[in-house]
Amino acid sequence: MGLQLVETRGSGTKKEVKEVIVGIDAAIPRFKQQLAIVKASSKRFESSLFNIKQIVQANLFDSELEAAMALVNHGFLRAGGAIAGVVMEKHLAEVCKNHKIEIKKKTPTIADFNEALKNANVIDLPQWRSNQYLSDLRNLCDHNKKKEPSEDEVTDLINGVMKLTKTLF
Repeated sequence: MGLQLVETRGSGTKKEVKEVIVGIDAAIPRFKQQLAIVKASSKRFESSLFNIKQIVQANLFDSELEAAMALVNHGFLRAGGAIAGVVMEKHLAEVCKNHKIEIKKKTPTIADFNEALKNANVIDLPQWRSNQYLSDLRNLCDHNKKKEPSEDEVTDLINGVMKLTKTLF
């Protein structure tokens, strides 16, 4: 018969059952409702942690890009561009992670992240081209020793990465 709350009548060891007031079936909907509340709270907590991580990372990237611009303003163009390139690479890696895009290479580059995001339809062709351009500027700062990057090119890189970090998630 299961557990039931009953009203009893009588004294001593012999009790007479009058009627069933609440059966076990009455507890199941309440339990399911409480379980749903706990599950929703867990998802909300995970979402809040994700938001906090995103805010902290955005502040860190902003600080790094400000430092990059300060270097440019003092004539250290390659260094400023290199910092902006690192921020871009970190950001694209995080976007891939957020969208559960797996990169097979051991040490992926900006181009690898950019291609994966395009193939997963996270970014469109114009954004992909813009990211390629920024990647080319970053490579000019980091690798190409034949040509010095111009202040305009490095400023474009920093501003482009700043925009990217604020618009692509």
